[in-house]
Amino acid sequence: MKPIRKESTPLVSIIMGSDSDWPTLKPAAEVCAEFGVPCEVRVVSAHRTPDDMASYARSAHGRGLRVIIAGAGGAAHLPGMVASHTPLPVIGVPVESKSLKGLDSLLSIVQMPGGVPVATVAIGGGRNAGLLAVQVLATRDDRLRTQVLKFKAQIANESRAKSQRLAAETATFAQA
Repeated sequence: MKPIRKESTPLVSIIMGSDSDWPTLKPAAEVCAEFGVPCEVRVVSAHRTPDDMASYARSAHGRGLRVIIAGAGGAAHLPGMVASHTPLPVIGVPVESKSLKGLDSLLSIVQMPGGVPVATVAIGGGRNAGLLAVQVLATRDDRLRTQVLKFKAQIANESRAKSQRLAAETATFAQA
């Protein structure tokens, strides 16, 4: 299978309602960089610039984007509103809020009406959003699929090593 991109064309869009959401979403951009997936990062507010948001979402697929990661806190309308304007998969990232610790964002993003799906990761789950975007792209890109498989083997090996270290540390408890 041939790669699905030109090197310079962003495949993943990472958007947020405010630059204050960047610390939550930066790990998604870092994952894209780790896997060599070009991405673009924008502030696109569902509340402050709704026309810009709709235009951005409608034009995304025509510009070569394949996945949109949308982070939002509070009322968390951005992921769902973007999903309503694009044929692309949208991954919602609930941003932790001060008042409700992100539960408000999580529920707003995950409770989408039928016909307007938004894949949702954990509160503050920017890294997992980036990994999910890469995995979506890997369904049509052998190079990425190979990288994802290597990554999964690496984290499995790290987990096994942690188990071995803990077993050695706690061996005396088994003898009690």
